[in-house]
Amino acid sequence: MLNTQQGLCTVEAKSAKQIKEFIYLPEQIHKNHSNWLPPIYIDERNFFNPQKNKAFSHCDTIMLIALQNGRPVGRIMGIIHKTYNALHGEKTARFGFFDCYNIPEVAQLLISEIERWAKSKGMTRIIGPYGFSDKDPQGFLIDGFEHMPVLDSACNLPYMVNFVEQAGYTKEVDCLIYTFDIDKGLSESYNRIIQRVEANNGFQFIEISKRSQLKQYILPILRMVNETYSELFGFVPMEEQEMLDFAKRYLPIVDPKFVKIATVGDKLAGFIIGLPNFTPGIQKAKGRLFPFGIFHILRAMRKTNQLDLMLGAVDKEFRGRGLEIAMAVRMINSCKEAGLNRIEIHLVLETNTAMIAELERANCNFHKRFRVFGKEI
Repeated sequence: MLNTQQGLCTVEAKSAKQIKEFIYLPEQIHKNHSNWLPPIYIDERNFFNPQKNKAFSHCDTIMLIALQNGRPVGRIMGIIHKTYNALHGEKTARFGFFDCYNIPEVAQLLISEIERWAKSKGMTRIIGPYGFSDKDPQGFLIDGFEHMPVLDSACNLPYMVNFVEQAGYTKEVDCLIYTFDIDKGLSESYNRIIQRVEANNGFQFIEISKRSQLKQYILPILRMVNETYSELFGFVPMEEQEMLDFAKRYLPIVDPKFVKIATVGDKLAGFIIGLPNFTPGIQKAKGRLFPFGIFHILRAMRKTNQLDLMLGAVDKEFRGRGLEIAMAVRMINSCKEAGLNRIEIHLVLETNTAMIAELERANCNFHKRFRVFGKEI
């Protein structure tokens, strides 16, 4: 589409050069944004490669770059997840990976082009920002801009929220981040709960010391994610190959002492996975692992005082028995031993009232809010 008055047009990113331009454009947009966290580009190139990211096989997609007088000034991706729509009986498209300079006409053009594309595919509504699944960055940050970003969460500039609202989008759902001050600890009542959990339920808690020991648990963990996350907003079950790809992406940076696994007999009952925060390392490396970026990241993981809690689940059969608390206390103890004093708890849906109530009972603090928007088209 071309707007001759503004010198604006969009091009679909198809060639290797255009896809590279799509991936690296935010680096220019956020050049002066101190709280921007670049992606790890080696992962990003794989993510946007249909030959390496199986999610493309379930979706119709389009990747657009906005040009102003030939200069890239914005990008957006449209996604129609056919598997999700079939499971939920919806005709919903998604927009994601949306970024641009503070130029309203650019944002308007990109959004309108995705809406036009979605209508041409028979869709009746759009949500976003949202990727292929809830494991991709979701929502725009609307509260907490002053705080350090963490891996796999949006760190948009405030004007992006205004652009989406001006295009007629309204709140679909919010995702929240909480923090826990380890030095304050938990009340004595939690210790009594743990004693009761361990005495009466037959749980075994697996202590892992080597990354190689984790391999046997990866597929059971991700299968549990499929089972327990099925009711969450936007979730799509992973196929076995997607699980292997996900494990390959994250296993190298997982520290085994921050993986808590509970079993009953041979059955996985629950797990929690945390990562020592390495945001400053990624920022210093500018998202590039080589030649020296990996050393910045490893150094940041060693020096951090924060654990980012990334993933966790409890089998439906064992919910309500205090297992979540028992694993959380073990994670807190590991943090203390490692000299960490803070935990950031990643993206809790505002509709998950039971978890939010538990976090607040444990004196966790609200930290950030991300919003997914929706619109009928």
